[in-house]
Order: sequence, then structure tokens, then C-alpha cells
Amino acid sequence: MSQSTGAASQSPAGIGAVDRYFKISERGSTVAREVRGGLVSFFAMAYIIILNPLILGSGVDVEGNQLSIVEIAAVTAFTAGVMTIAFGAIARYPFAFATGLGINSLVAVTIAQQVTWAEAMGLIVIEGVIIVVLAITGFRTAVFNAVPADLKAAIAVGIGLFIAMVGVVDSGFVRRLPDAANTTVPVGLGIGGSIASWPTFVFVVGLLLCGVLVARKIRGGLFIGIVITAVFAVIVEGFANAGPSVVDGEPNPTGWSLAVPVIPDSLGGIPNLSLIGNVDLIGAFTRIGPLAAGLFIFTLLLANFFDAMGTFTGLGKEAELMDDKGNLPGMKSALVVEGFGAVAGGLTSSSSNTVFLESASGIAEGARTGLANIVTGALFLLAMFFTPLYEVVPVEAAAPALVIVGALMIAQIKQIDLSDFSIALPAFLTIVAMPFTYSIANGIGIGFIAWVVMATATGKARTVHPILWIVAAAFVLYFAIGPITDALA
Repeated sequence: MSQSTGAASQSPAGIGAVDRYFKISERGSTVAREVRGGLVSFFAMAYIIILNPLILGSGVDVEGNQLSIVEIAAVTAFTAGVMTIAFGAIARYPFAFATGLGINSLVAVTIAQQVTWAEAMGLIVIEGVIIVVLAITGFRTAVFNAVPADLKAAIAVGIGLFIAMVGVVDSGFVRRLPDAANTTVPVGLGIGGSIASWPTFVFVVGLLLCGVLVARKIRGGLFIGIVITAVFAVIVEGFANAGPSVVDGEPNPTGWSLAVPVIPDSLGGIPNLSLIGNVDLIGAFTRIGPLAAGLFIFTLLLANFFDAMGTFTGLGKEAELMDDKGNLPGMKSALVVEGFGAVAGGLTSSSSNTVFLESASGIAEGARTGLANIVTGALFLLAMFFTPLYEVVPVEAAAPALVIVGALMIAQIKQIDLSDFSIALPAFLTIVAMPFTYSIANGIGIGFIAWVVMATATGKARTVHPILWIVAAAFVLYFAIGPITDALA
């Protein structure tokens, strides 16, 4: 600590001011480490610029309209950049922002079918305003503090497995079986039980490379691994011509998931941000009625609320930023800024933005402060102009970092008292539900409900925080939202 402080005092005044503001030396980091961490976070999560347009662009609203994929890509990068920088500058933590996966699917598949796109984004804005109000009043912080330490550790482990699951699925290492409905085995290794595609082979090489670099404690190991794997991917595509995973509307199982690693014809162009402001705050209430609109807002609210809470817990623990009680210092201001991510996502039609799990890659690289966010956010803003250049890095080259991060985060399981089954079961359900249901919020909800039930059944109901009872009841309603909506319809 003293060496870091001394180094900071000998730095130029500008660097010293940055160090003090972001608490770089205080958290045992350096400017170089923060820059590397910011770069790694960007490469690990930049796929959202391609994936979010594919998800939102595939949806058709109640009037038969579709959003432009090019325009969604621009506002996705823009909103992620602005929110990431804002969070880094205000909350001063290395937690980057982007469109929340799961929420965008809910908007495209469910909400947009009953309202227009502008009305759907209006519901997101309203949900975001409610989130901000709950954060300002301290309710979100109170909920966070009410979660038992064992359950917080379980959330962190579950997120680690979830991140790893995202990595192995996006890379094609693990795939759904074509006839999954007719077999007891829903997923399998690669294609036909083997690594039968060049993109997945690139992922395996990248995973082993990143693993070796991290094990040998090489500075910038994850970043170096991603860069080398991306270069390797370009070389492989040069002679293999694997192509994209979808060709003329037909699936190509041996192709690259999203971006094909080839040298682009152009460096970029001016982004189209015309979707910004395309919002209708009232239309949904008049079109489908206040009750149905309210249920949509409630669903968005609960998913956003606890996705963010779980991600804060996992990232905070991984970065060793938690205090002695397992809470993140300055949580209230961080949650207020996070709430504005939903508002910003609605206003720009990119869907609700929130803290992104892939930030753990930058944290594993050494990022500990908001300076890393400034780097990540700036790269997102640049990506609006240089999308063709960014697409050189395929998901298969970034996915190894996610698996490595999952392996690092699973160490949190040591903090769970597994000798007490009333604790072990809720923790276990929290951990497995996240990757198995592909949702952080589901894992948290199932864990909360199981914790309350087990505590009550074993005579420890009085040890359960009142807020935990309320939240568990809310999740019961959340999980029953489908039947409730059908009954109202």
C-alpha cells in the first residue's frame, strides 16, 4: 500500500488527481492495470452490439413494425458507452453497462407483440424511474443489506457458473441437441459429441491459452489471450472459410456465432442515432389497459432489480471491494446510477441497460476502479463509428475469458456453510438455477423463497429479515405472472 501511495505522489499532478479521485492506489491498482481491465471488459461484452440488434430486430410490434438492425446497433453502443462512463465517473467502480440480456428478449418476444415499440420503450422508462426512486429512498440498499452472507456468496458462485455457461454456449462448445424434445439429454458437447467446427476449436485454443496465462500470473493475461485468439481466428477463417452461423436464412452449425473474423472492407462510418427519443409513455396504458401495462412494468422491475443486485454482489466480491459485512461501500449512489440505465435504455430504444456480468473479465485482469469503466465506455462510443473493425473479434475469441472468470468466481463457495442443510439447499438452488434457467433473477428468486421456507421449517423464522419475506412473496407472484396474465386475459 505504501509503495503504491509513494508511486502516486511522484506522478504528475494530473495523474495524482486521477489516482485520488478513483482511489486507484487505495484499492491496490495502477492506471495501467485499469486501462487493461477496461479493454478486456470491452472485448468480453462488445458482442452485445451485434446480439442486441438481432434480438430486438427479430421482434414485430402490434402494428407489424420492426426496428432497424443498423439503428439498434448504433444506439446499443451509444447507450452502453454513456452509461458505462457515467457509472465509472460517479460510482467509481469497474462495472460496465450494456443492454440487459433477458429483458431485451422479454421486450421483443412478449411486450412488443401487444404494444408498439415506442410504447414498449415507454414502459421501460417508467420502470427505470421507479427503480431510481427505490434507490434514492434507500429501499434497494436495504434489500441488498438484508440478504444473508451465505446467500450473497451463493449468488456470486451462481453468477460465475452463469458467465461460464454463456461462454461455452456462445462458442458452440456446448449446444442444444437438434432433437432435444425427444431425448433425456437436452444439450451436448459440440456437434455429435465432438469439437467439429473451426470456431469452437479456436475457443478451445483460446481457453487453454488464457488459462495458462492466468495460472502463470502474466500481467494482462486475459487481454493478451483475447488478442492472440482473435488473430488466430482471422488466420483460421482465412483457410477454413467457416462463414457465419446463418447463411441465407439457413443454419450453418460450423460457422462463427456472430462476427466472422475477416479483415473488413471499411473502417466505419457515421452512426444512425435516429431511434433516440422514440418513446411513448402513455400509449401502452390506453392500448392494453392500466392493469396489463402495470403487470409488464412489474415484471421488468423485478427482473431488473435483482439482476443488478446479483451482479453487484458477484462483481463486488470478485473485485474484493466488499466491506466486513459483505456490503459494497457507496451502494446507494451506485444503485441510483444503475437505475438510470433503464431510463436511458428506454429513451434510446436499446432496451434497459444494466451492470454487465462480463465486467468480471476486466476485474480478473486487475480493474478495481471506475477508471476502467471510462476506458470501456470510450471504446463503446468509438465502436459506433468503427463497427466493421470491431467485428474482427468474434465471440469465440472473447468467450474463453468468460469461462476463466467463472472458474475464478466459484472460489466464493468456500464462504457458504454447507454443513447446515437449511443453508446449503437455498444456496445450491441459487447456484444451479442461474445457469440452468439462464437468468440471474430466477436464481435469486428461487434462493430467496427456499431460504424463507427452510428457515421457517427449521424454527429459525425470526432470523429472516422482514424485507426478505416481502421479496420472497414478490418472487412468488413473479413466477406466477404467466398464469395471472392468462387469467386476466
